Amino acid sequence: MPAEIIDGNRLAKSIRSETRRQVKKLKFTPGIAVVQVGDDPASTIYVDYKQKDCERVRFHSEVYRMSERATQDEVIDRIQTLNGRKEIHAILAQMPVPDQIDGQAVIDAIAPEKDTDGLGAANLGNLMINRECVLPCTPAGIVRLIESTGEEIEGKHAVCVGRSSLVGKPIGLILLNRNATVTYCHSRTRHLAEQTRSADILIVAAGKPEMIKADMVKAGAIVIDVGINRLEGRLVGDVHYESVKETAGYITPVPGGVGPMTRAILLENTLKLAISQCG
Repeated sequence: MPAEIIDGNRLAKSIRSETRRQVKKLKFTPGIAVVQVGDDPASTIYVDYKQKDCERVRFHSEVYRMSERATQDEVIDRIQTLNGRKEIHAILAQMPVPDQIDGQAVIDAIAPEKDTDGLGAANLGNLMINRECVLPCTPAGIVRLIESTGEEIEGKHAVCVGRSSLVGKPIGLILLNRNATVTYCHSRTRHLAEQTRSADILIVAAGKPEMIKADMVKAGAIVIDVGINRLEGRLVGDVHYESVKETAGYITPVPGGVGPMTRAILLENTLKLAISQCG
């Protein structure tokens, strides 16, 4: 039987609706600022989508587009100015940044209580000790997608293919905190297929188009495809969707799976931060 499709668009729409409902109850307007350095086309499109999402839920949003020649000090100065503004409750540093800038240093300059993407050292450190404050948006969205299947996380074997600080490492920690047994795989993992075939929950965030084939997936597994790649004029994930959907129990499509959830969780995190600052 083909896998059940996990519809990220539908779940994200539900999160946006609930966020807007909560905003209507507030006596203030949640405010978010995005800092983008350079004019990477994909980043520009993504920032535009985020602005539209903010309009939908009635957030105040500001976007600061800085030159690709901006220095790290200039970017951090902008972040620190935003840290001091009371009407801005959340700050997002859009990645990637130009080579002359240390992206993590920019993220770490965001005050922890305004770190809406949950990727600053303080929030990642809290995740490490199972004190979850603000979860990184993409990993948090992945957990919600898994939970939407109705399957338990506790006791399951989760395999994360990819170990980035953006997705791989934090999603593994989040699942570990929920009592899954977690295995990390990466470019130097030997016998990758043996590892992935053992997964009840398989999360693929490696940036290699269609690298996971059906013979690498356990029958009935939950497969979360984080990748988004252009291949022969098509958008594809890191999972070979057409073959894997015949083996998996649940699978996310690309597009329409993880991507919409990342943006929805950004809104949810912003609301949480705003309420924590303003009551």
